[in-house]
Amino acid sequence: MPRHLVIGNGHIAIGFDDTAQIRDIYYPFVGELNHVGGHRCAIGLWVDGQFSWFRDPAWTFDIGYHEKSLVTRVLAEHPDLELSITSEDAVHQRLNIYLKRMTITNTADVAREVRIFFNNDLMISETEVGDTAVYDPERHVIYHYKRNVYFLFNGSTEGSRLFQYSTGVKRFNHSEGTWRDAEDGELMENPIAQGSVDSVISFRMFLKPHESQTLNYWMTIGSNLQEVSDLDDYVKDSGPNLLLDRVTVYWQRWADKSATWFADLPESVQNLFYTSLLMVRAHADANGAIVAALDSDILQYNRDHYNYVWPRDGALAAMTMSEAGYHGMVRPFFRFCAEALTEQGYLRHKYNPDGTPGSSWHPYIVRNERRLPIQEDETGLTLMALWRDFTHHQEIEFPQSVYDTLIRPAAAFLAQYIDNTLSLPKPSYDLWEERYGIFTFTSCAVYGGLMAAANFFHLYGNDYLSERYRKTAAAIHHGIMTKLYDAERGIFVRGLIQENGRWHQDKTIDSSVFALWAFEVLPPDDERVVRTMQAVEETLTVATDVGGIGRYEDDSYFRFSNADINPWFISTLWVADWKIAKAQALSDLAPARQTLLWVAEHALPSGALPEQLHPQTGEPLSVSPLTWSHAALASTVLHYIDRYRVLLNHSL
Repeated sequence: MPRHLVIGNGHIAIGFDDTAQIRDIYYPFVGELNHVGGHRCAIGLWVDGQFSWFRDPAWTFDIGYHEKSLVTRVLAEHPDLELSITSEDAVHQRLNIYLKRMTITNTADVAREVRIFFNNDLMISETEVGDTAVYDPERHVIYHYKRNVYFLFNGSTEGSRLFQYSTGVKRFNHSEGTWRDAEDGELMENPIAQGSVDSVISFRMFLKPHESQTLNYWMTIGSNLQEVSDLDDYVKDSGPNLLLDRVTVYWQRWADKSATWFADLPESVQNLFYTSLLMVRAHADANGAIVAALDSDILQYNRDHYNYVWPRDGALAAMTMSEAGYHGMVRPFFRFCAEALTEQGYLRHKYNPDGTPGSSWHPYIVRNERRLPIQEDETGLTLMALWRDFTHHQEIEFPQSVYDTLIRPAAAFLAQYIDNTLSLPKPSYDLWEERYGIFTFTSCAVYGGLMAAANFFHLYGNDYLSERYRKTAAAIHHGIMTKLYDAERGIFVRGLIQENGRWHQDKTIDSSVFALWAFEVLPPDDERVVRTMQAVEETLTVATDVGGIGRYEDDSYFRFSNADINPWFISTLWVADWKIAKAQALSDLAPARQTLLWVAEHALPSGALPEQLHPQTGEPLSVSPLTWSHAALASTVLHYIDRYRVLLNHSL
């Protein structure tokens, strides 16, 4: 199940399902650790002797965000219960406080008592072993803790506090969980439980016919009881309504920093642009980690997830955010990479959000052949992203701060990790993490990284190194032109694969060859690039009503049909980007505009973009939201606007 809503503040992140119920809580890093683990923190209501959880199919939901804000706006309705609920969820922009406001309307013609139940189903530090759930009679709150992680739950209605509570055992020894205690509308008020535990707290209100009242519910997170108690006092002293309203304003002010003229793009694309910037921000940790996704449901497939920092994904997201004006947000990413860089000068496959190496399936040895288990494009792209950030903002001091820790060692590695007989980078794994060889995408990223390094060395007065790396980049350029070009078909190939000691061209049509022009190896209107990108579009366009463009021929990842590959948002947007880059008249932008409309139409109702779509149904596949998808959408919108402005001026 995809995550339809994600909110956060750089220290905690929370994911919600399609019924607006919490499935993931990450702390103390965005993406690490998950204290819910995909289980459901359920919400239920009791009225007129009837009880219903939000997961019941009788509820209908309209899910989204407040305009230009990381504050949710959800409408839930249950015709049989005659209840309508508008809820808003937010994480305080600075403090570890989660806020929820529910406006509950009695749509019946009679007065009624309504009780609202919140099930707190935690597995602190990603295990249910050794948790404790406690009722504190002095503060009249429930808190859960284990070692140095504490969660405190509280709330209020208009004029009253928490009504009832209970704690108990869950998912152990035939115990389903304390949530079962709620279904008769009463809680047994068991004050403490340890082990695999959950808790429930309830609130009640008395509603006149067609009357609405507000319920506030909040959670504070910290490293000890005093910390979460102080945050609880802060919420009560400040007022939860005022705090939530301030969070809304904060994110709207944040989004307004990228305020721009949108040319002829429709409102749906404009809204998705802002949502995409906010989604990238929600997936960014304060220490610089930009995680790929926060959707823990991917665990069901291989017991691993996307909650890692792939330097490639992070670099591409950083390029977008820098171009959109968020230089301050991307600086920590480059510091993160500088600290993560190995002594040899390369970035590893992926990292945990705390900066430690992530899990990997790339081996160090295959058939007695030693390998460096990396995707070299990640190192090259990080340097390229850093240079593009400088060109956008001209802040000369920041690159200098990572000159010795990132720029020099990474450039030195790229310059020496070369097969001189081919004038190409030595073999590494491709950007899809599936095959080992020398690839066009990787070679272009290395070229771009070397050119970025040469520019930095020139900027800081080291003309010797600048010229040296320009010559090395020129050699890579020559290798791309001579070894990765299929003269017979007149297009560039995916890469080179070694068989029996000899290198052979991998002629699979792969959308990643967009790197040829995107990383400035060749101009977008070069006839070889044009033929290559046309081959990508013609071969990989999904021939169903869903449409879109796949990654590469015969892609098997999450494939459901032998007849069709799955459309990916990034691949589809790469082709649109190319059309934008080579457009010579406003009319040439029409296909790219149509692609942006297609993306908006295939986003989830909340605006979240998954990794890929089912080719027949259009349903989201793999994780959602995917940071890369949102970064690509925002980038394409920015490129469209810039090109539209240039062409409009030329036409005047």
